[in-house]
Amino acid sequence: MFKQISSLYLIYAAAFLRSLGIGLIAVFLAIFLTHAGFTKTQIGIVISVGLIGAALGNLFVSIFGDRIGRKKVLIGYALLSGAGALFLCFDTNFYAVLFAAFFGMINARGKDRGAALAVESAILPSLQKSQDRTKAYAFYSLIQDVGLAVGAIAAGIPTVLMAYFGMSQQEAFQMTLGFYAFVTAITALFYINLSDKAEVPLEKISFGLSKDGKKIVMKLASLFAVDSLAGGFLTSTLIAYYFYERFHIGIEIVGIIFFVARCLNAVSYFGAVWLSRRIGLINAMVFTHSPSHLFLICIAFAPTFPIAVCFYLLRELLVEMDVPTRQSYVMAVVKPEDRVKAAGITQLVRMMGWAVAPVFAGYVMQNFSLASPLFIGAGIKLTYDALIFLSFRKVKPPEEPVAAVEAPKAVQSAA
Repeated sequence: MFKQISSLYLIYAAAFLRSLGIGLIAVFLAIFLTHAGFTKTQIGIVISVGLIGAALGNLFVSIFGDRIGRKKVLIGYALLSGAGALFLCFDTNFYAVLFAAFFGMINARGKDRGAALAVESAILPSLQKSQDRTKAYAFYSLIQDVGLAVGAIAAGIPTVLMAYFGMSQQEAFQMTLGFYAFVTAITALFYINLSDKAEVPLEKISFGLSKDGKKIVMKLASLFAVDSLAGGFLTSTLIAYYFYERFHIGIEIVGIIFFVARCLNAVSYFGAVWLSRRIGLINAMVFTHSPSHLFLICIAFAPTFPIAVCFYLLRELLVEMDVPTRQSYVMAVVKPEDRVKAAGITQLVRMMGWAVAPVFAGYVMQNFSLASPLFIGAGIKLTYDALIFLSFRKVKPPEEPVAAVEAPKAVQSAA
C-alpha cells in the first residue's frame, strides 16, 4: 500500500499516530477507569502495570529485536497495543484491565518512551547521512509532540459523541477506546512497507552488545538513570501543581502556559540541530541543558506569577534541546548492529527513574516545601550534565571533525 513512500516518512507517520494514541490515553484513561468504578489506588496500579509492560517491552527488543527482525517487532508492538486497548472496550474487571494494560503496554505517562520508539530510533540513522541524522531526530521529536497535542485534544471525543450523536457515556467511551486501538494498530501497515535498510544484516546480528558497544552503552545508561531520576521530580503534573498552589491560578491558565511551553519545545528542536552542527552534539546537549535548570531554580525565588512564568518558558525553550541531540549521539557512537540494544537499554533505565522518583517528589513537597522538587531535580540534573560532559566530551560522532582521532573503534565502525 505504501511501497512508494520513503521509509523515513513511514517512520514519521507511524510515530505521529502512536503519539496521538498516547496523548489521548494519557488524558482519557483515569477518567474512563473512574467511571468504571475504579478507586484512585486501583487507577495508580493500572498506570504502573502499563508502564512496567512498556519497560519490559523495551528490555525484550533490546535483547531480541534484531534477531527477530525490526519490522516484525514493530508490527507485533502495534498489534499488541491495539489489542490491549480493544480489550478494555469490553471488559472493565480490575484484573482484566491489568492484563490489558500490561500486554498492551498502555502508556499513560503522556510521553512516547516505549519499545517502538527504541526500534525506530535505531532505524533512523540507516535512512539518513551522518550530517543529516540530528535533523532527522529533530523532525521525529517534533512530529511526536504534535501527535501528543492532537491526542490530548482527541480525549474530548466522548463529549462530542454524547452531545452531538446522542450516545450514552458507555458507548462514547467504547468508541474512544476503539479509536485509540485503531490509530495504534494501523501503524502496522506503515511498518510492513519499510525497506530492507531498516534491518541489520544477518551476519552482524549478535545476542549481546559488542565489546566496544557494551562499554559505551553501560556508561550512558548509568548517566541517563541519573537524569531520569531528576526528571521524575520535575514532571509536568508536579510543576503544574506548583503554579496552582503557590500563585492560586486557575487550571485553564496552567493549560495555556503548558501549551506555549510545548510550542517552545518544538521550536527548540531545530535550534538544537543548528547548534550541534557548530559546537558538537555533547556540547549542544550540556550547554543548553544546564542553563535550563538554573531557570528552574529561579522559578522558586520568583516573587510574582508573571516572573515565574517567564523563567519557566525560558527553561522550556532550552530544556528539550538535548532530546534530538541525545538520540542522535547515542545512535552515532555505537555500531549499527548495537543500535536497537542501545536504544532499548537507555530507554529502560530512563523509564525506571521516571517511575520511582515521583513518589519521593510528592513526599518532599508535602513534608518540606512546595519548591523542594525544583531544587532537588535541578541539582541532580546539573550533576548529570557535568558527568556526561566529563565522560564523553572526547567521544565524537563520525561527522564531527576529530572523530577519526579520538573516537573509539565502535564510533568509527558506525560511520
